[in-house]
Amino acid sequence: MKKTIILLLSLFIFIYPLRSFADLAEGDMIVTLGENLTEGQKTSLLNEMGAPKDVQIVTVSNQEEHQYLGKYIAKSLIGTRAISSSAITIAPKGSGISVKTKNINWVTDEMYVNALITAGVKDADIYITAPISVSGTAALTGIIKAYEISADKTIPEDVKQAANQEMVETAKLGDSIGDKNAAALIAKVKEEIAKNKPKNDEELRRIIEQAAKELNVTLSEKEMQRLIDLFNKLKSLDIDWNQVSDQLNKAKDRISKFLHSEEGQGFLEKVKQFFIWLIDTIKSFFS
Repeated sequence: MKKTIILLLSLFIFIYPLRSFADLAEGDMIVTLGENLTEGQKTSLLNEMGAPKDVQIVTVSNQEEHQYLGKYIAKSLIGTRAISSSAITIAPKGSGISVKTKNINWVTDEMYVNALITAGVKDADIYITAPISVSGTAALTGIIKAYEISADKTIPEDVKQAANQEMVETAKLGDSIGDKNAAALIAKVKEEIAKNKPKNDEELRRIIEQAAKELNVTLSEKEMQRLIDLFNKLKSLDIDWNQVSDQLNKAKDRISKFLHSEEGQGFLEKVKQFFIWLIDTIKSFFS
């Protein structure tokens, strides 16, 4: 793993009695804070999020991290403190999901989007942050629960567990084939399942192999089997695959619009200038 001590995002809020948030409107926010944050850290994170003074805050515990992630990663990696936080803002209907992170070093924005779509989350702008660098693997369940509260909708427990497993498996795969490729592979396979649900492992394997071929990546047999097991689990759940396909398309649209926006073009120009600088630096070594 990328950190010897991974201080996971601790956003699980399953044991706290909460009022309904069914009346939340577009632009309203819910915040989750880890219970081991200092008062100074809490204030700093709330300011960073731009949270209003009357924002609903839910405190979450390290115990809940172990409860919901213990099946997928080693307990030693979950750690002993809950410090990380998130802000979930209700987005306009039909806009899809967007995720931004700060101080998250293993799980990428795209991995969160993929797993949240599996869980049935839609139309939310999500910001995940921590006062120090953390892996980010424990964020998903808390975000799902916060969305569940905001929408006054219960997401089945097995779907939540599957979404957690998907995120962890994608992050592990990212260590092998790259973060972007791993997230893209999962999205491609889910899109194909939404169009033509495979009847058996052989058909599922062909779908995964085709997605890997399109991305020009090679999977080990162990990785292939883990993916087959994951997607078999997803297939067996009560997931709205039409909604999955729709939300994946909306996520693509949001990325495309960003890249064509003034902000996105500025980002691309910075990337371009970086590579120009890198090439010039390499050249200077040989001159």
